[in-house]
Amino acid sequence: MGIKELLINGHQGGLDHTGLSPLQKVTLRFVVIGLIFYGVAAIEGMIMRGHEITPLPLMTDEHFFAIMTAHPIVGIFGSTYLLVFGAFTFLVPYLMKKPLFSIKLANFTWGIMTAGTVLVWLSGFIFHYAPLYTIYWPLPVDFQQFSVAGATMFVIGIAFIMIGTLGFIFNTYATVFYTPKGQKKQPIKPLLMSAFGIDGFLNIVNKIRGKEPYVKEPPLSLPLVAIFRGTVDTFLDALVILVAGILILFFIGNQVFQWGLHYHAVDALLYKNIFWWGLDLIADGLVLIYVAGTWYLLAMLITGRNLFMQNIARAALLLELIVSWAVWSHHLLSDQPQPEIMKLASGEMITAFELITQGLAFFITLTTLWLARPLKMTNELKFLLGGLLGFALAVPAGIIQADLGMNRLLHNTQWVAGAHFHVAILVGLTMTLYSAIYILFPILTNKSVKLYSQRLANWHFWLHLIGGIGMGAFMGMAGIDGMLRRHVYTEGEFMLYMIPAGIFGAMLLLAWFIFMFNIIATIGLKGLIGIFKPSKIDKEVVVPEPATAMQKG
Repeated sequence: MGIKELLINGHQGGLDHTGLSPLQKVTLRFVVIGLIFYGVAAIEGMIMRGHEITPLPLMTDEHFFAIMTAHPIVGIFGSTYLLVFGAFTFLVPYLMKKPLFSIKLANFTWGIMTAGTVLVWLSGFIFHYAPLYTIYWPLPVDFQQFSVAGATMFVIGIAFIMIGTLGFIFNTYATVFYTPKGQKKQPIKPLLMSAFGIDGFLNIVNKIRGKEPYVKEPPLSLPLVAIFRGTVDTFLDALVILVAGILILFFIGNQVFQWGLHYHAVDALLYKNIFWWGLDLIADGLVLIYVAGTWYLLAMLITGRNLFMQNIARAALLLELIVSWAVWSHHLLSDQPQPEIMKLASGEMITAFELITQGLAFFITLTTLWLARPLKMTNELKFLLGGLLGFALAVPAGIIQADLGMNRLLHNTQWVAGAHFHVAILVGLTMTLYSAIYILFPILTNKSVKLYSQRLANWHFWLHLIGGIGMGAFMGMAGIDGMLRRHVYTEGEFMLYMIPAGIFGAMLLLAWFIFMFNIIATIGLKGLIGIFKPSKIDKEVVVPEPATAMQKG
């Protein structure tokens, strides 16, 4: 079979999209768009890596910083959010054995978030709008640097993304609490107690007191608890960013209609605290809780056994939720006006709890895997271990800079960008998501396709793992040597670090191309297009054929 025929029709006939339920199709739509945006973000990253090695002749500083603004939004909201939302849109109804509340709302969610991400990207590409992802006040409303049109497009794009996020949240909560026809209605109180992990905490208390467990079989499985818990932070984050967008929109009106209001009317330090409280919920709340829940689910599916220390895991997720609301000040440790008590309490002491909560999730997942030995080194297991390694490297790197002294040295350098959040996102989070894709792929395709090439899957794994760690390490070393982030160097001052960082970054991009080729060769372009065609199966059907492997989890 030639390459052309393989890509069009797929391996062994490719994907038969006509057998997919509406839920399977909408989940795959999330995943496809999320993977495309990941590729866009990877290409943008390589453009910036190349410009940091040798300034590109056609790249102006305005364009560079516009890419820097769009890059994390495309990568986090356009790619990661869509991948996570897609997976959870499927898992909530699947694990609860009932239909999704609204397929239409799920389609609206991926559609409006895709449109919003494209608008943000275009605001940088066309208008070079570049307030950076932090949109620190008053940079977003500095219309001497940036155009009103660019700012408007950017804010509308962000609003679309947040509206889609709220749609996902509503769909998730509605699915958890509604009762389909023919099923017995579940009381709200036990569901809420399970969703917040209170029943797990009470089980621990009763065990210490020598009493019977508060509940032997919680109504929600542990992965569902993590999804519900992380969605609380997602909701708060969406509200904060929406409010910031409305504020920027108001000052756009102020500029256009000359209302005469000065940007000093907004207190910059208060704005930064509120904004970082919301934005940090993505990293220290949403990501860590979602990732912990995904680890738990993957460990159960891979091993076919219950999770080790389930009650401790439930209680730890509740602790992580509370901790995530109070750690934002570690982003403001180097801000001189920030009150010292907030730096010490929120920025240092409470932030240190992230080591405990994430460490518990790490220990519980690895112990569950260890107790199930021997295990076959499948794609999902390899990528899960890679994701665990990524967070094992990135979380301590973040805690190191959550120190008043070290923060002064590291916070505005490439250490933060490389050793901390690029390793966390690219190795920890993305490899965890790849593991979820590999394990859910047979379920979402009714086991109708066989992966085209295991050899390509192995190349994907090693290139992504080594590329992600290598790029983060050399960026981190550049930061230790004084290389600032959000800065362009034109004299090759950090060439020693940026060249290897660029090489490892190219490995990441190559890994994505290999993965996409392998998936398209597996399902075929006809199958890929078919994913976006309406399903003729009843929307009440979750999966047309039972998937025993998933049900074991």
